[in-house]
Amino acid sequence: MKRKIITTSDGSKTIQIEEWNEQYHSIHGAIQEANHVFLKHGLLFFCAELVSASHKNCHSELVSESKPISILEIGFGTGLNAFLTLIEAEALQLDINYVGVEAYPVSLDEINQLNYVELISEKHKDEFLKIHEVSWEARHEITPLFQLLKQEKFFKDINAENEFNIIYFDAFGARVQPDLWTEAIFAIMYRALKENGVLVTYSAKGSVRRAMQAVGFFVERLPGPPGKREMLRATKHPTNEMS
Repeated sequence: MKRKIITTSDGSKTIQIEEWNEQYHSIHGAIQEANHVFLKHGLLFFCAELVSASHKNCHSELVSESKPISILEIGFGTGLNAFLTLIEAEALQLDINYVGVEAYPVSLDEINQLNYVELISEKHKDEFLKIHEVSWEARHEITPLFQLLKQEKFFKDINAENEFNIIYFDAFGARVQPDLWTEAIFAIMYRALKENGVLVTYSAKGSVRRAMQAVGFFVERLPGPPGKREMLRATKHPTNEMS
């Protein structure tokens, strides 16, 4: 399928699949969407919940537990969400174990046409390049606080169980790939999360929310990023365990 680089409303670039009229990120702002959906309502929400439960800051709680925050990204794509998470990990001194799953990896030629380093953080240029240059199917230390494993496979083949604190669900939309937004896929996501883990996505479709609820998630509608009225966050509470 033919792909081209386009510029979104916040000045950041993304990749468009022309046949589908579908983009890797919102045309209303790639960076804005990533920060709002995945950082604010995913990582930072999870940290706030840790703080609320322990009365410590997120860093202190992670140190006391000697455990990193484990994040699974569904649709690694351009690496934008991973890059923003790496920078946030440094700012908050969070230890992150990041797994990105992608069936069709983006080429380095396409990555080199994106402007995320220029718009987000020039001082992290080496880390952005390393995210994309390290090999797949092996764990790499991108920084002392950010471990990355990239896996090239289909989402239906994920077999993790009680492994992740957060899932960034950033698959192509249900309009073009409805098979990625089914009960079967969300059952896989549910099993992959630890208790009290959260899944965040830009989608707010009723069919998506119902599929999440059907497999045991507690689902919230939240204000969406620019250009979208709502988004969804799903939580795996112990009381919601599937029978």
